[in-house]
Amino acid sequence: MTNSNSGPDGLILNDGWSDLRRFRPMPDIDFKRLDGYRKDRLRTAMRQADVALCVLVSPITIRYAVDYNAYPLFQSHIPVTYLFLPLDGPITLYQGIGSASSADRARKGRPISFFEGGNELADGARLFADDIFGFLSEIGTTNRKVAVEYVNPSLTQALLQRGLEVIDAVGIVEGARVIKSDDEIACIRWACAVAEHGIARMQESMGPGVTEAQLWALLNYTNLANQGGWHEGRMLASGPRINPWLQEATQRVIEEGDLVGFDTDMVGPFGYFCDVSRTFYYGTDRPNARQRQLYRLAYDELQTNMKLIRPGVSMKGLQASAWLVPEEFQEQAYPCVIHGVGMCDEYPQVKPLFRGPIAYDATLEAGMVICVESYIGAVGERDGVKLEEQLLVTPNGYELLSTYPFEERLLD
Repeated sequence: MTNSNSGPDGLILNDGWSDLRRFRPMPDIDFKRLDGYRKDRLRTAMRQADVALCVLVSPITIRYAVDYNAYPLFQSHIPVTYLFLPLDGPITLYQGIGSASSADRARKGRPISFFEGGNELADGARLFADDIFGFLSEIGTTNRKVAVEYVNPSLTQALLQRGLEVIDAVGIVEGARVIKSDDEIACIRWACAVAEHGIARMQESMGPGVTEAQLWALLNYTNLANQGGWHEGRMLASGPRINPWLQEATQRVIEEGDLVGFDTDMVGPFGYFCDVSRTFYYGTDRPNARQRQLYRLAYDELQTNMKLIRPGVSMKGLQASAWLVPEEFQEQAYPCVIHGVGMCDEYPQVKPLFRGPIAYDATLEAGMVICVESYIGAVGERDGVKLEEQLLVTPNGYELLSTYPFEERLLD
């Protein structure tokens, strides 16, 4: 590999390309309005659930609620920061780590993970329950119903011992996040634009000696260069590693005649997600007949299922009407037909009919952002194809948010 502008090394050493703002203006986003919309959505969902307080721990939910974003990956497995979001009263951030937020106030907190509390975690949990009981008294509510998100059992037990009614907050926050505002859609459009900016560099950089990991690094680099977050996995595979799907990038060198598939799974700028998949062909010869057949089937699945997307369609109806994956591909078919997306993969999710019933009866609504998925690859074969589109449900149907072109050589 040389340090030319066409290879991964050259793209980083001679970086005049990664910052997307050089090539197109950022969208006009009213962040104060965005923050107010998200708080209103959460409190409306709390009111419907008749809870006085949500205790939020997920770094994604805390960011949604108060735009706090510090060490989110650390927080995802060693929770330190938590948020008291009352139906009425001051929103209070506990144990914040030096990052701004739109919470009304910040306080010292209690240990809520073993890393912090160790063998004294149960004692800390009792103090945590005292804090919540006192907080409810402070805000003057007689409602003792509290929704708690992703905490260890000792905390829940301590709350119950204090006479509080504890319910799961996850359903509340997922329901709140499902309808996006215009500002959220603008954030998602920018995240998709950043991802596709990186995808173009990935496609240009496939060449002799280039590895899967180097290609993936270009997408990750582009995201970081545009103040994005992280990727949920390193979902890129080539050649014999593309079948079965869900294998992460390695140092395998991409070879002539390979299919190269990837899934962005990208927390982008402003915390919003781009979830797009494409499969490229690397080589000068024409793709073989089986590669073209697999690609056409995956493409047809996407196109057929996207036509089903419109407000009022039930999840069960969508599942029943979805493109029927041929039997030889069902064992390795993608786990879902569609799923919601916002700041990460979100509710709802629809599995293929042959994977069993749906766990809820909901309908598509205008303002949802949906990803439509396909993976086509037979057990024991070398090749497979992964494709995915991201779209906005509109009053009359849908609008594509992902715009990266498909591989014409594989559609031929």
